[in-house]
This record gives sequence, structure tokens and C-alpha cells, in this order.
Amino acid sequence: MSFREELSLLVRSRYPVIYISTREEERADSAIAKCAQEMSDRTVYTWDYVDGYQGNPNDNGFGKRNPLQALELIEKVPASAAALFVLRDYHRFLEDIAISRKLRNLIRLLKSQPKNIIILSAQLTIPDELSNIITVLDFPLPNVSEIRTEVEQLLGATGSSLAPTDTDELIRSCQGLSLEQIRRVLARGIAAHGSFEPDDIDLILEEKQQTIRQTQILEFYPASEKISDIGGLDNLKDWLLKRGSAFSQRARQYGLPHPRGLMLAGIQGTGKSLTAKAIAHHWHLPLLRLDVGRLFGGLVGESESRTRQMIQLAEALAPCILWIDEIDKAFAGFEGRSDSGTTSRVFGTFITWLAEKSSPVFVVATANNIQALPPEMLRRGRFDEIFFVGLPSQEEREAIFNVHLARLRPHNLASYDLKRLAYETPDFSGAEIEQALIEAMHIGFSQNRDFTNDDVLEAVSQIIPLARTAQQQIEALQDWAAAGKARLASRQSTLAERIEQQRKNDSTAAE
Repeated sequence: MSFREELSLLVRSRYPVIYISTREEERADSAIAKCAQEMSDRTVYTWDYVDGYQGNPNDNGFGKRNPLQALELIEKVPASAAALFVLRDYHRFLEDIAISRKLRNLIRLLKSQPKNIIILSAQLTIPDELSNIITVLDFPLPNVSEIRTEVEQLLGATGSSLAPTDTDELIRSCQGLSLEQIRRVLARGIAAHGSFEPDDIDLILEEKQQTIRQTQILEFYPASEKISDIGGLDNLKDWLLKRGSAFSQRARQYGLPHPRGLMLAGIQGTGKSLTAKAIAHHWHLPLLRLDVGRLFGGLVGESESRTRQMIQLAEALAPCILWIDEIDKAFAGFEGRSDSGTTSRVFGTFITWLAEKSSPVFVVATANNIQALPPEMLRRGRFDEIFFVGLPSQEEREAIFNVHLARLRPHNLASYDLKRLAYETPDFSGAEIEQALIEAMHIGFSQNRDFTNDDVLEAVSQIIPLARTAQQQIEALQDWAAAGKARLASRQSTLAERIEQQRKNDSTAAE
């Protein structure tokens, strides 16, 4: 159901107060006006704090700088006159006791007369006492059809011409922007060259980055890491490589659904975040990073509003990668929190979207303590697969040393004994190996020479890996994975060897 169809239904059903949260005020006004025109008998009265009511000569300026008086006009309009009263930025006055009481007093009148109040605001803020009389209606960003109409009109008006393939790419790139932002981007390209050129499509990415920065919920993350930068994790790499073309039109024609997402659980410093960045780079998709803590606001309803805004923005920018780092920190043990159920509602909205989303948003969630997550998060349907990323085996540690040293000393790589370095670093994670190399570089730099194998080994001897300082927690996490609750990211790993040994022991005991 489209926005206009849903608004028309609510109006005809005599929902008294409809709250539309959007930053596209001009476009929302146009949609409301078209909805009223389609119903043929509705008059639209528009109010704002500075100018009062506008559009109707008899009431022009009424209620200026007086939000309570703005509600009084509803009683003055004849009972038989069907009308929509659009109140801009009215959310700022809902906490006022006089406004709140007046709205509740108007409910009986609004139910018996063909009149509706529409609150138009960029923020969703509803006091508890008004939550049962206000209906929230989402105003979506422009769809492909609306964007195409706008783009073709603007290009035609300025005499710019693009090839059909470039036009299609421009329209796809504009998804996730408001009509006003699209106009600004096109005007910027036209102002620079006299007409909009195919190369100007890159300006749209800059506008999207600006949009994401303004929301302060999602972060546009540049991804330059490659899958080859990941040492080991062969099972995970194979899984990703098989899905490299899964977002293409050819995959849709084949009948493949869009990939849903991936949960990466495991020990800290083993390459989970690096994998998220490498996926975006390999699949040539924008990477959006979500800090779940930013979803939570101090006002009633603000957290739920931010969650819906995050979902709307991610879907509008699709296809994309949504990276949620350390998701266990946000939702672990939320049942016992004394936050009036805010975390529970945010969690419910989020996992429902994970299960029901049809947009090509590939979610990559990482967790260090997956056992702390609610079981609803881990059931099939939320993610395509759950991978466990454990400590690297000796072979994988050799590959990790090779990746780092090939970047740090490509001209001198052969002078390092990778096999010995891998052998001398048992229980080291990828992050700890990188830190050991940095420490070795400090040793060599302080003595005005290049660092050597011995410097690396000296640095290794000074580092106590997490596998020893948090031995109990890591063993518990490995036991969880050893029980077959997640797919192993590594083809050959210390955990795989441990699982095989456990099976042999069980078999011997049975005999």
C-alpha cells in the first residue's frame, strides 16, 4: 500500500491525529494535497508557528505564534466541512499540558466530524498520555519511479542528455536521497560543466555520505581491504566468493533470493571486522557501519524512531553491506534492564526486520560473546550462516605473517622465516601478530636498522596473548563452537583439530 493510499484510508476511517515524521516537508505537503484532491471534498489548512494558518484567505495568519489557538480553529470550521489540519513542527508543543488537554478534548469532535489533524515533523516525539490517540505514518523516501520522473524532468529542463545506461545508473545511485538532495546534486554537476555528465554520478556518493553523517546513526565506511588481506579463514572465504554475484540481475533471473547476512562469532582480534570490510570491497558495495549504541536516545519513542530511520536509510541505499560491530554488547541480557522496555522494543523491531526484509541489505554482525545473545537472534532466517572465527592454526598464522610482512617489507619478505615465526606464536590472534610486528619495528627503528626475525621473536616473548589472560572465557567459547553450534571459518584450525580429537576420545570411551 502506497503512502497516499494509507493516508487516505486513515483519513476516511476518521483517525483523529496522524503523525507523519519526515524531513521532506515540501514533498509531504504535496502528497497530502494530492490525497485531499483525490477525496474531492477535503480542504487543507496548513499551520506553522511563524505564519499561522496559510492558504485560506478568511483564516490567513490565524494562530500565529499561538499553538493553542491553532487547535481552536478546528472547532470554528463548520461541522459538515471536511478538512485536514496540517500542523508543522507541532511536536515541540505536545508536552505542554494545555496542548495535550486540548487535543484530548477534541477527540470526540474529530470522531464525529470529517476532520483530521496531521502533525508534520522531522522528529518523532510523542508523550505517553497522547500515545493512544496519535497514529504514526511513515513517509518513505522517493521510489525508483519518482526518482526517474524527477531526474528526467531536470535533465530535460537543462538540456542535459545521458545515454539510457547512464540514466539508469544515475537513478540507481540516487536511491536513498530525498528529491531536494537529488536536485542539489544535479544542479552541482550542471553548474560545474554546463550540463550533467556521466562522471558527475560520483557526486551522488558524496551526497549520500553527507546524509549519513547528518543522521549520526550510520557511518559510511570506506572499504579498501581485500579478501586476500585475510590470512586463513578458508571456509569463510569460499562461502563469500560463491556469493560474489548474488546481487546481480542474472541471479534474480536464476531465481536466487538476495543474501540476507552473516554472523561472525569468535575470539577478539581474529579478523571479524576485517572480513566485513573485505566483503564490501570484493562485492563492490557501499559499507555502512552501525553503532547500536547510537540507536538509543533519552526521549520516549526516540530509540524506536532512530531504529526505523536506520532501517529506512539502509534499505534506501541498498544494495549495501550493513556492518554491526560487537552486536553482543548492545543486546546481551536486555531482559533485565530497567529502561521501561526500550531495549526490548528496539531488539524486537530489529530482529523482525532481519527476518522479513526483502531489500538487498546484507547484514554482517560480529560478536565476541555470542552465548550472551538472545536465542531469537541466532535462529535460521535472520542470517544465512553463523561462522565461528577461532584462533588461527600454525598454517594460518604463517599466512597472517605473510600478509603483514608483504605489506610492510615487500622488498625484503624472503629474509623472514615465516614458518618459525608461526611456530613460535601459539595462541596468538591475527591482531596480536600485527602488534608483535609493530613492536619489532620499534626495536629496529630505535637502533637505526631494519627489524629482523630475532626482533619479532623478542616482541612475541613480551606479549601475553588474550588466550592466556582470558583462558576460561575463550575455552568456553571454543566449547560452544565445538558442540557444532556454528560453522567453522577455518578449514584447518586448532579448534577443528580439537573437535576431531574429542570425537576420537568419545569413540574410544564407547568401545
